[in-house]
Amino acid sequence: MRKIFKTMTGNRTFTMIKPDAVEKGYIGAILEKITGAGFKIVAMKYTQLSRRDAETFYAIHKERPFFGDLVEFMTRGPIVAAILEKDNAVEDFRALIGATNPEQAAEGTIRKLYAANVAENAVHGSDSDANAVIEGTFHFSGREVF
Repeated sequence: MRKIFKTMTGNRTFTMIKPDAVEKGYIGAILEKITGAGFKIVAMKYTQLSRRDAETFYAIHKERPFFGDLVEFMTRGPIVAAILEKDNAVEDFRALIGATNPEQAAEGTIRKLYAANVAENAVHGSDSDANAVIEGTFHFSGREVF
């Protein structure tokens, strides 16, 4: 494992604030929810995915009917990518962001508060420790993580 995930597995996760939430000006409020829940930001950047980046990042969904729409959505504007640190990071962050569909998300979760619908759901959160490593190293070099 690269420096990005130098701590024990389970202590870091990856997130993106998606274009819809950036467009609506929710970056500060979402970051406040994240840090207020005890997560430490160890890497962060404001960037925009190219079509190739989005296709590569979401390759697992390539055969699904929504893949083209997902790529279009994720490339339509800037995102905020971040690596977060906390004990039990992946599971705790998944609980903080809530269900993919904001209508099914628990009250107070990021998606309940800031997502418009299942397709424009404000944030991404890694679904496993293994994917947190893959996703974090996709977006950050070792020298960008502290």
